[in-house]
Amino acid sequence: MTSATLQQNFSQQQFEAFLSTRREPDWLLERRRKAWQTFCQFAWPKRNEEEWMRTDIRLFKLDRFSLPLTAPTQTVPSTPLLAQGVELGGSSASLDSHSIRVELAPKWQKKGVVFGSLDKIVAENGDLVRKHLLTRAVDPARDKFAALHAACWSGGHVLYVPRGVVVDEPLHVLSAMSDGAIDLGHLLVVLEEGAEATVLSETASHDPQDGGLHCGAIELIQGPGSHLRFVSLQNWGQGVWHFGHAGAVVDRDATLQWTMGAIGSRLSKVNQHVALVGPGASCQVNGILFAEGKQHLSFHTLQHHQAPSCRSDFLYKAALQDRARTVWRGVIKVDPDAQKTDGYQRNDNLLLSSQARADSIPGLEIQADDVRCTHGSTSGRVDEELIFYARCRGLSRREAIRLVVSGFFQQVIDRITIESVREALGHAIGRRVREYD
Repeated sequence: MTSATLQQNFSQQQFEAFLSTRREPDWLLERRRKAWQTFCQFAWPKRNEEEWMRTDIRLFKLDRFSLPLTAPTQTVPSTPLLAQGVELGGSSASLDSHSIRVELAPKWQKKGVVFGSLDKIVAENGDLVRKHLLTRAVDPARDKFAALHAACWSGGHVLYVPRGVVVDEPLHVLSAMSDGAIDLGHLLVVLEEGAEATVLSETASHDPQDGGLHCGAIELIQGPGSHLRFVSLQNWGQGVWHFGHAGAVVDRDATLQWTMGAIGSRLSKVNQHVALVGPGASCQVNGILFAEGKQHLSFHTLQHHQAPSCRSDFLYKAALQDRARTVWRGVIKVDPDAQKTDGYQRNDNLLLSSQARADSIPGLEIQADDVRCTHGSTSGRVDEELIFYARCRGLSRREAIRLVVSGFFQQVIDRITIESVREALGHAIGRRVREYD
C-alpha cells in the first residue's frame, strides 16, 4: 500500500470531514485528534513481530474502504441469532457504523439504566461516559488498528447500570454491516457498585459471503460487587476483515462471565484482556471458535492479576475444517502485589481436516510467590472409532461428525446460563460441519 493510495480514503481531509458530521463535546474531539495522530505515526504490523508472525494481513488493503460519512439506506438482518426465543429488556442495533434502532423497557429507564446509542449518549450526556471511554479497558495507542478505532469509532452502543440496580432481563446489541462497508462500532458497558446485568452482543452481515471491514472495540467496566454475564458472537460474512480489541476491568468482589464466539469473517485478529484490579475479583472467560474454508481466526488473551485473592478461568475451544487456521496465544500475568492468585487457562483444538492448522501458545508471567497458576493445551483429530461407533447406530458420517463436534464444545456451551443462547450457538456451528477427509 502506497502513501498516495492511503491518502485517497484515509486522509486528513476525510478525517476532518468525518469530524464535521459528529455532534460531540470538545474533550472527545481532542481525544479523536490525538488518536488520529497516533494512527498516522504507527507503521503497519510486520511479520517479524511476535504478535503478527502467525497472522498474514498482506492482502488487506485499507484504501478499499472509507470513513462512514453518510447513513446507510438498508436495514439490519431480521433474525439475530442470540435474540431468538429470549424475552429482552431492551435492544440496540446499528448498521454500517450508524445507530438505527434503540428500545429499552420503561421499568429500567425509571431505575436510571442508560442503554442505546453511544453516539447519542456522548452528545447529550458525555460526562456519564467520559472517564470510562477508551481510558481503562482498551488502550487507544496499543497498535495501528486500536488508534484507528479510537479516532473514528461510530455507531456504538452503551449500557450504564447505576449502583445496586439488578437488570434481570437480557439486553441485546446488534452491529450489522452491508457488503463492502465498514463498521467502527464501540460497545461500552459500565456497571456501578453492586449492579447486575446480562448482555447479548453479536455482529452480522446480510449474506454469509459478504465482505467488509470491522475495526471495533468492547469495554466492560465493573464496579465493586457487580456481576456481569456477557455473550459476544462474531458472525460476519466470510469476506470481512475483523480487527478487534476487547477489554474488561473487574473491581473488588465483582464477577464476570464472558463467552466469546467466533464463526464468521475472512480473517479475525482479536486482543482480549481482563484486568482484575480489586481483591476478590473473579472472571470466567469461554471461547468458541469454528473455522472453515480458508478462514483465519487469531485470538490473543491476557489475564492480568493486579490485586490479591483474585481468580481467573479462561477456556478456549476451536474446531477447524478444510484449510482453516486458528491462533490462540494466552498469557496469565501476575503483578508483585497479587498474592493468593488462582489463574487457569486452557486451549483445546479439534482438527476436522488434514489441512487445518491450530497454533496454541500458552504462557505465564508471574511476579508473586504465593499463587496457583496452571495452563494446558491439546490439539488432535477426531478418533475414527468414535465416528464408527456413531454410524453403527444409524447416523450418517456427517451426523456422526456433528455429534462429536457438539460434544467437544459442550463443556463451554454448558457454562452459558441462557438456554436459547446455548441452542443458537450449537445450531450455528452444527450447520457448518461437513464431512472431512
